Amino acid sequence: MSDTNQKLAALRGAMSAVNADACLIPSSDPHLSEYLPAHWRARSHFSGFTGSAGTLVVGREKSALWTDGRYFIQAERQLRGSEIELMRMAQKGVPTVSAWLADLLQDGQTLALDGMVTAESTVRELRRAFGGKQVKILDADLAGPCWEGRPAVPATQCYVHEVCYAGLSAAEKLAAVRGELKKQNATALLVTRLDSAAWLTNLRAADIDYNPFALCFVFVTQSAAWLFIDASRLPGEALAMLRENGIEVRGYGEIRSWLAGYTGSETVLADAGSISHALWSELEKNPAFTIREGAEPIQALKGVKNPTEIENLKNSHRKDGVAMVRFQMQLEARMAAGERVTECDIAAMLRNVRFVQPACVGESFDTIAAYGPNAAMMHYSAQPATCAVLAPRGFLLVDSGAQYLDGTTDITRTYALGELTEEEKRWYTLVLKSHIDIARAVFMEGCTGGNLDILARSAVWQHGIDYRCGTGHGVGFLGGVHEGPQSLRTTNNVVFKPGMTVTDEPGIYEEGKVGIRIENELLCVKKMETEYGVFLGFEPFTYCPIDTTPVLVEMLTADELEWLNSYHALVLETLKPLLKPDEVEWLAAKCAPLG
Repeated sequence: MSDTNQKLAALRGAMSAVNADACLIPSSDPHLSEYLPAHWRARSHFSGFTGSAGTLVVGREKSALWTDGRYFIQAERQLRGSEIELMRMAQKGVPTVSAWLADLLQDGQTLALDGMVTAESTVRELRRAFGGKQVKILDADLAGPCWEGRPAVPATQCYVHEVCYAGLSAAEKLAAVRGELKKQNATALLVTRLDSAAWLTNLRAADIDYNPFALCFVFVTQSAAWLFIDASRLPGEALAMLRENGIEVRGYGEIRSWLAGYTGSETVLADAGSISHALWSELEKNPAFTIREGAEPIQALKGVKNPTEIENLKNSHRKDGVAMVRFQMQLEARMAAGERVTECDIAAMLRNVRFVQPACVGESFDTIAAYGPNAAMMHYSAQPATCAVLAPRGFLLVDSGAQYLDGTTDITRTYALGELTEEEKRWYTLVLKSHIDIARAVFMEGCTGGNLDILARSAVWQHGIDYRCGTGHGVGFLGGVHEGPQSLRTTNNVVFKPGMTVTDEPGIYEEGKVGIRIENELLCVKKMETEYGVFLGFEPFTYCPIDTTPVLVEMLTADELEWLNSYHALVLETLKPLLKPDEVEWLAAKCAPLG
């Protein structure tokens, strides 16, 4: 029996103890985070699949795991040898989690799930799928008791993100939130998302790898605010800042009992997709609360960067550009010298050049350094025992980023290490065309990410190619590398506004052959206003040369070529004052115009 199957057997023992017929384990924590503290990586522990997205369902006799197209290859490899069936989400003939469970469970049976880590919206979807069946949903953490060696809940020291970086004080942000609540006829808000709490309180910590957040909840009314966090984690300056901004501190573990005992009268604005089933139930049970369903307003507020944040972001990207130049120069020198360089070496090289930059506090995600066919796995993670050795041929894809006090960065470059096939050059040029099509887009005010996503895909669709992911995502400010609400994805209906930032990262991924991606961050700006209305567009603020050696220039239009040359002129002009003479000479050659 495999190690995974042994863990599933232990979980089934816990199911039997409470008469549960199935157990659902999402990739989630009490804050419904994308990246999880090790304490809540139950899905990974019990399945063996380590990707960031997925849902595990264990029945009495069979089990299955759902994940999206980014992880199909990885999941297939990691589930091999276990009993778990891989469910490739959004593929023809593959049932959803709720449909699979509705088929599995019969009248009188019980589904167990941990209500503190399962969204209220997920529970609603399950109940809809069960229809008229009398299936009981039991709120119970079955994974914890049979998880041997479960990591502790993190509790790192907090620090204040100063207003010189954030642009607004916590009191100013609270006032903005209260204004949004009034617009929706609500008096209170329960903040459970860590990125929202970090933005609102101007507090940061290191509870989650790559995400500078503190585990906490915030409850806001029109006259008061409570932060639920272990007070021992707050240094004196943080406590003083919170007091000055009208925020009272309570214990992290008090949130459920505090909601249950609240005696005021509040209309709470709540989003079923942002609050756990357990906390939603506490709001429902207490007559002091009336729930008004609606989107959590902090996501929209922080999605539009203020002028101070925008200037700081550009500064963080200038520093990141310097690091990327020095990384590429070192890579080329080591390859030219015939040194042995592996995928794992790339992450260390990037850390060495990034961490010396002023105000850098760490990486924004685990670096993806993927050589050749490995890059076909969009979220590939090189491991010391199996990482590939680079050779002077083919492509190296490097997706990396950093956290600075003045911003969060995310950049991907695909480097030609030597000889390429004509097919590889063609694919690379198609990705570049897709990237440029978004970067130079001009669109009317009111367009959404779903409207714009097609602009990038058109270049590859014409050749019968697609990529199983969005074209771009929002990025936090000393926050999560994936933050919304805006994104470039066919399903996104958020209207783009000036001040929003988004990544531009189309790609081509051919299993067993190659993976190619080019990624910049873009700032949404107003382009013009005519009798037809307001027109918006994007400005790049990632400053790093795009490899032009693989480009088939004849495939680019005149406008695309003009954009590429203008972008490289911007990169050279921006980074030149920050580089040494030999680095400037190198960069000038990399930014030389094509034509």
